[in-house]
Amino acid sequence: MNKDITLVVMAAGMGSRFGGLKQIEPIGPKGEAILDFSVYDAVKAGFTKVVFVIKHAIEKDFKEFVGNRIEKKVKVEYVFQEIDKLPEGCNCPEGREKPWGTAHAILCCKDVVKEPFAVVNADDFYGRSAFVKMAEFLKSDSDDYAMVGFRLVNTLTENGYVSRGVCDIEKGELKSVTERTKIMDCKYTEDDGATWTALPEDTVVSMNLWGFRPDVFGYIETGFKKFLDEKIDVPKSEYYLPAVVSERIENGEKSVKVLIAEDKWYGVTYKEDKQVVVDAIGKMVTDGLYEGL
Repeated sequence: MNKDITLVVMAAGMGSRFGGLKQIEPIGPKGEAILDFSVYDAVKAGFTKVVFVIKHAIEKDFKEFVGNRIEKKVKVEYVFQEIDKLPEGCNCPEGREKPWGTAHAILCCKDVVKEPFAVVNADDFYGRSAFVKMAEFLKSDSDDYAMVGFRLVNTLTENGYVSRGVCDIEKGELKSVTERTKIMDCKYTEDDGATWTALPEDTVVSMNLWGFRPDVFGYIETGFKKFLDEKIDVPKSEYYLPAVVSERIENGEKSVKVLIAEDKWYGVTYKEDKQVVVDAIGKMVTDGLYEGL
């Protein structure tokens, strides 16, 4: 199945908790970023193009530290998510600084992505099997969308709480995602730690690895216009990808297949997480998983 499939990498946001340009933080033994490993895994899995969604403000640094290197390995395109990139007739409110969210980031790719595609965060390490499962799905004849889910226990940090989308799954299909913004040790709180509710270790959570068909752009465009009608003047309002997915499921327009990755997910939520990621990836490199990177 030599079908073209694209990897869209959301890299426009700066890491708020970790500070600085998290996307290009050196993690690998030769100074590679997490992104280098994700693209390596994606290309191995059969992805034929990578689209980076960035801001003009980080373009020079991003290309210098990551982009130019990756361009030697796979076809690369850049798309810019800027706050004034709005549908006709909409003007960005004065003083707005915050980007319009992950759904808007994907909408910015409309003119360069014409094939089935996956979406990932630039600073998350998903592991090879996640990309292999997604590539197989995207190359299939299905019209459905997909999500790679991870076991909650494989996505936690010892250095603080995390926010995770807890998935409700029926017969292998996603029914809903509930955002739990404070999870620690497989328990979550909604009252700043006064009470905690346990979650099973094998609970499936979303780490923002989605698979779409190009028809998603039409859905996002419609939803984004509606969102702007209601919230354009709310300074921190954002239109998120899971909201787009939920709308499709609720309206019965799309099924969303859940592909489960049993690997450990790695990410740098807190500064202290960095060494854990460096050690884990270092071992994978030593074990020969990233030959020729």
